[in-house]
Amino acid sequence: MKSQKVRLNKFIASSGYCSRRKADELIEAGRVKVNGQVVTELGLLISPKDKVLVSGEIIKPQELTYIRYYKPAGYITTMDDEKGRKTIYDILPEEVQKLKPVGRLDKNSTGLLILTNDGDFINSFAHPSVKVPKVYRVCAQGKLNLNDLTLMEKGIEIEKGQIAYAFARIIEFEGKNTILEIVLYQGLNRQIRKMLDILGHSVISLKRLSMGPIDLQGLKKGQFKYIKPKQLQEIKNYLKKLNKGNC
Repeated sequence: MKSQKVRLNKFIASSGYCSRRKADELIEAGRVKVNGQVVTELGLLISPKDKVLVSGEIIKPQELTYIRYYKPAGYITTMDDEKGRKTIYDILPEEVQKLKPVGRLDKNSTGLLILTNDGDFINSFAHPSVKVPKVYRVCAQGKLNLNDLTLMEKGIEIEKGQIAYAFARIIEFEGKNTILEIVLYQGLNRQIRKMLDILGHSVISLKRLSMGPIDLQGLKKGQFKYIKPKQLQEIKNYLKKLNKGNC
């Protein structure tokens, strides 16, 4: 039986190195070699026997893995940190150490992270053009009112020329503080914290509850679970619908 051939960009993406779109950019830039020769042909078909290098790194397809992870506070979402801060990879088991996060949570935030070695999945989920709703439960100092919520929905300039939007509702008042449910369709750095700071209501705690159809159900802090094939297919169908809506 002959080995099945696949497009070069798919081969690179299946290694978890990057998405197919990014692989195309690397191929066009002359950073990909196949069997020792620089290749710039996007549609090139290759077999598992071919030797592929990207920027000098040998690329090998691997089994694609997807997990849900309940991030605890005190860890940043990155593989390496030049400042020597603790990262989620300091506490994740070795079997999932090579998975990359789909989006991030800052050091003091908790809740849902999705990690995978599927570059296409990361791109389809995290690309700015794909408006995946992300739901958060936030405790903020002081008592917010409907005017605050309206300002968040209309947009707040959190950096020069950078407008952040959020849909929020008040769940309850807890003493002098407000418990909110906030839905984001953007992915700006520390977006919720910056918006609430500008409104005069600092964040006390922030937890991400869900990203699209994926949530924290059945997870305890610091725990992860593999996303099963049936659920993964449901997620991919969900993302396809969102992508169609953006055409």
